[in-house]
Amino acid sequence: MNYDPRAWKVHQGSTHKFDEPAPYIDNGTARPTPERYTDPAFAAEEWEKIFARNWLFAGPVADVREPGDWMKYDIGVESFIIVRADDGTLKAHYNVCPHRGARLVSSDVGSQASFSCPFHSWQFALDGSNIAVTDAETFRPEVLCHGTDLTSVRCEEAAGLVFISMNPDVEPLADFLGPILPMLETYRIGEMNPVQHRRSDWAANWKGGIDAFYESYHLHAIHPQTMGIIDDRTHIDLYPNGMSRQFVPFAQPNSHYPDQGEVNPGIAMLLADAGLDPASWNGSAHESRAAIAAAKRDRAARLGLDYDRFSDAQLTDSTIFGIFPNAQIGCHPEAVFLHRFKPHGDDPNQFTYETVIMYKHVDVPGYGAPGWMGLGDDVDLTGDTRPDVVHTPLGVPPGMGEVLDQDSDLLPVVQKGARSRGFRGPIWCEQEARLRHFHTELDRRMAAAN
Repeated sequence: MNYDPRAWKVHQGSTHKFDEPAPYIDNGTARPTPERYTDPAFAAEEWEKIFARNWLFAGPVADVREPGDWMKYDIGVESFIIVRADDGTLKAHYNVCPHRGARLVSSDVGSQASFSCPFHSWQFALDGSNIAVTDAETFRPEVLCHGTDLTSVRCEEAAGLVFISMNPDVEPLADFLGPILPMLETYRIGEMNPVQHRRSDWAANWKGGIDAFYESYHLHAIHPQTMGIIDDRTHIDLYPNGMSRQFVPFAQPNSHYPDQGEVNPGIAMLLADAGLDPASWNGSAHESRAAIAAAKRDRAARLGLDYDRFSDAQLTDSTIFGIFPNAQIGCHPEAVFLHRFKPHGDDPNQFTYETVIMYKHVDVPGYGAPGWMGLGDDVDLTGDTRPDVVHTPLGVPPGMGEVLDQDSDLLPVVQKGARSRGFRGPIWCEQEARLRHFHTELDRRMAAAN
């Protein structure tokens, strides 16, 4: 190997435990065939062997904090109700009435004491047990003995996140998440609230979405506006079960950016976001990242915030975690960006991209979510109101900001190319190590399920 994605000095001089690199994992050099992106048979096998057998990230704990709070989680052909029961535990049920199959809920979130089927008003407790069958006397007892309760699935919470699994024998969630669990816990996501929630349908395979978001190799070509402030010289760590981590340095010019020394307008914006005056700051572009970390640490101390648990890289960079099979979490001390790539129920050439921005409100001057997240003045950052989900259909720009809209434009182009006879499968460089790691785990689990 002539390249190691951990060799760049993202953590130069750091002794912080969070920054410790993971042991190297060599996933080889094989070139997978392109059918994984286009073939309905592959998608059907993937559904049964990956999505039906493993833990799936369903949403933030913030949506189900109190007894009666529930959220709906849709993926593929399935829909689930995740609810906080009266005893404080989390329950998850298929969003299906056992009588005739009607969906019980259609909203994204809610709070209530029980569930009622909209078709024939059968009633269900929060734990899924049936509490009323309309005109029960008209059913033969032998018919009702088939079962009138909701069908439940495994549900666990960790690091402020909720996971479900359709597999009753799935391994414990903590074992599945492995080393990344304590890393996620440092961000205290459970104390944050959703302040933006968007959902968008894209004309591409869900793994194409994973591929695009798991690397920074494409920034210079697709997102030229990021060139002055987001570095492609990142740090990548790979972990068991297809998990991964990547530090993407902010306030540093991309390696393809022509001016590596001058403080450009983008870096000036990030300096100001950290409380520094760009006009009076005399450092170079390569000194800005350290200055921003120091300024944020100083500001936190003045505000009485605990930033000692964070490394400098956590204060400046986008620290990104890949959660197998279909989630990515971008972490910052002030806010967290949740991404999910949800396969279409019937068409491997479509998926749903869903994002939630989590934020813990601190009512002090100078504190806020990172400015680049684009949370405008119309966004309620207090957490007092849960934002509605904004859903954009296929072919409509998602309106998630310039960068994400650019991704939504490009991925359908990539998907069309994946269907060509001229494309024989992806060729990944070491900057795309997270992609190869993900696909290797996907293939391993599919083979193990045979």
